[in-house]
Amino acid sequence: MKKFTSLLIGCSLALAGAALAQQPEEQQTPKNKQGAGKTHAAEAKPGANAAKPEATAAKQRGAMKERGATNERGAGKGRKGQQEPATATGTGTDVSGQPAASATPGGKHQAEQRRKGRNAPAENAKTSPNATTATAASESAAPSVSPAGQQNARANAGAAAKKPDPQQVQQIKTQHANFRAQPKPQQVPAVTFNQNYRIQGSDRWQGPQYEVFRSYHPERHDQGWYRSRYNRVELIGGGYYYWNNGYWYPAWGYNPSNEYYAYDGPIYVGHRAEPPDRVIADVQAELQQMGYYKGEVDGLLGPLTREALTGYQADNGLTTTAAIDEPTLDSLGMG
Repeated sequence: MKKFTSLLIGCSLALAGAALAQQPEEQQTPKNKQGAGKTHAAEAKPGANAAKPEATAAKQRGAMKERGATNERGAGKGRKGQQEPATATGTGTDVSGQPAASATPGGKHQAEQRRKGRNAPAENAKTSPNATTATAASESAAPSVSPAGQQNARANAGAAAKKPDPQQVQQIKTQHANFRAQPKPQQVPAVTFNQNYRIQGSDRWQGPQYEVFRSYHPERHDQGWYRSRYNRVELIGGGYYYWNNGYWYPAWGYNPSNEYYAYDGPIYVGHRAEPPDRVIADVQAELQQMGYYKGEVDGLLGPLTREALTGYQADNGLTTTAAIDEPTLDSLGMG
């Protein structure tokens, strides 16, 4: 009878343990406690352990699940209440509860190195001493341009330079057919006589068309001297000029009361012996139309006119004489 009772109790406990193992974890904890109390009561009876091995195994499985559920709920609370951003404090944890890799000093250092590595090429391109040295070396390696090379460059530029319009040139010459220049010492200062004066740079001007500029030097003579040698001496723009073989020259000393000259040197007008002020006015008007001359058309070969001539001559591959010479006048279509 006693053996039958013990066997019946053991079977009941085994069935109860199996049923508890299949119930949800939320309801298992209090029943496990009750089951544990029954187990202890059963163990107090002699021979109970030998009669119910299945109950003991079920009890152990229930206890392990209970501890696992408790640990998981504790870990969840730790994640919600204790985890902090690794970048802010350096002590954050990952899902497994271990310190995050980026939270350690070494992790921060590696992340910083990676960020610098991405930005390094652009920064080095701006601040690298080697880049600066390479730039300086390339600049210093550029070949220098000789004067002959510069003149060739001017000649090449002249191929694409704007050329005068023949109809416009003829229109300008018609408008200035009766042009007469007036002295303007306030706007265009007069030059003074200097018998040692030589046209600057003329010794480097090559070609027979520049010989008169290379050999020019002022001379002072009276009226008789000029009239005995030149058939044309005229008062033009405040000073007397004499004409010789296509050029007009200042007649220094011809009349000391009329010696206003804006330029001391030959002025080429061609073999038709047109007055120099009329030719200067034609050149000024043409250079004005082309954008070189910014002054007034006054028939005086002053600084602004000479500057405009220099620009035109340079752009058209001509010798930069800053004067009205034969190549320049022919280039302008006024020769």
